[in-house]
Amino acid sequence: MILHALLIGALVGVVVGSLGAGGGIVSVPILVYILGQNPHQATGLSLIIVGLTAAVSLATRARSGSVAWREGTIFALAGLAGTWAGAALAPLVSARTLMLSFCALLGAVAIFMVRSQLHPSASPSSHEAGAQLRDQRSWTLATVGQVVALATLTGFLTGFFGVGGGFAIVPALHLALRYPMRRASATSLLVMVITAAFGLASRTLSGTLTITAEAGAMVALFAGASMVGGFVGARLTARVSNRVLGLVFAALLIIVAASTLAATLA
Repeated sequence: MILHALLIGALVGVVVGSLGAGGGIVSVPILVYILGQNPHQATGLSLIIVGLTAAVSLATRARSGSVAWREGTIFALAGLAGTWAGAALAPLVSARTLMLSFCALLGAVAIFMVRSQLHPSASPSSHEAGAQLRDQRSWTLATVGQVVALATLTGFLTGFFGVGGGFAIVPALHLALRYPMRRASATSLLVMVITAAFGLASRTLSGTLTITAEAGAMVALFAGASMVGGFVGARLTARVSNRVLGLVFAALLIIVAASTLAATLA
C-alpha cells in the first residue's frame, strides 16, 4: 500500500504539473479502485492531494510568467458558490451514480478538447496575442458573464466530484477565453488551489469528511509524492507544444473515463 501510494502519487503529480489538470480525475479512481477508499470519502481526500500538488506546481510555473493571476483569481472566486453547492449535493448521490456521472463528464470534455486541437479556430500565435490583449484590457460585460457562468460550473464540478476542477478549467480558459494551452494550464493551477481549499473547508464544516489514521497516513504519502511529481511535471511543459499538451490531456481523459467505467460496471 505504501509503495502504491508513492508511485501513483508521483504519477498524479507529473500530470498536474505538466497539464495543469488531471490530478483529481486520476486520484479519485485510484483512491477508490486501487487504495480501497469509499467513493464519497475519496472525493474529499482527493481535494487535499490535488490542492497541495497544484500549489507546488504553481510556484514552479509562476517563474515563466504564464500564470494570469488576476483572471485566475477572479475565475476561482466567481466559482465558490458552485463549489459549495457541489460539495453539499455529493453526499446525497449514490456511489455508483457518482462514478458513472464522473465517467460521462470526462468523456464529454475529452471529445471537446480533441475537436479543438484537430480543428483549431486560430493559429497558436494569434491565441497567444489574444490572451495578452485580454490581460491588458478591461473585460466587457459579456466576458464577465461568460467567466462567471463557466466558473460557477467548474466550481460545482470541483465540489461535487472532489477534483481540483482543472479538467474543466483548462478547456474553459482555452476554448472560451482563448488562452493557449500552456497559459490555460498554468492559470488553472491557481484556480485549483483556491477552489480545492474552499471545497475541502465546505466538506469539513458540514461534517461529510472524516479522515481515519490509516487514511491520513496514506494521503500524506500520496500527497508528498504527488508534490514532487508536480515539480517535475511543471518543468516539462517548457519542452512541449500547446497542441501536444492539448492532445495528451484529451487522451488522459479518455483513458481514465474508460477504465473507471469498466471498474464501476464490473
